[in-house]
Amino acid sequence: MTLNVQLVGSTTQMAIVTLQPGQVVYSEAGKFLFSSADVEMETKLSAPGEESGGGMGGLLRGAVSAGRRMMTGESFAVTHFHSKGGDGLLAFAGVIPGEMRAIELDGKQTWYAEKDAFIAAEAGVHQGIEFSGFARGLMGGEGFLLQKFTGVGTLLVGSSGDFIDINPADYGGELKVDTGCVVAWDDNITYGVTKVGRLNRQGAMNALFGGEGFTLATLRGNGRVILQSTTLAGLATALAKSARLSGSTQNGNTGFGAITGIFGGNE
Repeated sequence: MTLNVQLVGSTTQMAIVTLQPGQVVYSEAGKFLFSSADVEMETKLSAPGEESGGGMGGLLRGAVSAGRRMMTGESFAVTHFHSKGGDGLLAFAGVIPGEMRAIELDGKQTWYAEKDAFIAAEAGVHQGIEFSGFARGLMGGEGFLLQKFTGVGTLLVGSSGDFIDINPADYGGELKVDTGCVVAWDDNITYGVTKVGRLNRQGAMNALFGGEGFTLATLRGNGRVILQSTTLAGLATALAKSARLSGSTQNGNTGFGAITGIFGGNE
């Protein structure tokens, strides 16, 4: 049963869910915003469908499930929601300014997402992990482990900045993307990394001063890709730079003094 989801807001979005009787939704800890009184919540180690039996065996299975989530940056426990009466109101959001997407899984397609992108999902959606490969994990910006989603139902993902949905097939079959700007993609897309230019003077200039480093992410195929306009790392760097400049100015450094303060001249 597809979730009734309304995405509200622009670059600080929230997902408003109308939860029908019989529907179960689970989310990462910290992504819940509010609910109507008839919505009940339970915190568990396992997502719906992963629970099987009690006792020590059930506890171990729950711990394994929680461990998989933590490897991709998610919380140790998940929160389950269901309505005990009629339709219930439920809302989720990410923890940083950004957009969200509702993705419908039909049981035939697999979706992959960056770490920390998971917001919530219907009970029929199964969350796992996928090894991205040594080279891609080391240089691709998404890490060695990706989030993997299969099953049937609605999946909510979110990240920082504005989103764009794009198909590489509409642009020659391949996109080159700043590492870390990839939010999610379906299994019709092949994700990889490529060098920024050749190993010559211009290639070195691109890598060292172009702001992209020595590699870019590559996305090939005919499918759906969700990209973001900024990254958490980029946002943190900008905020840290602003804080250093502000601190230098408040301490009486302006002009050249403010610049030297950035490099440690003013503690």
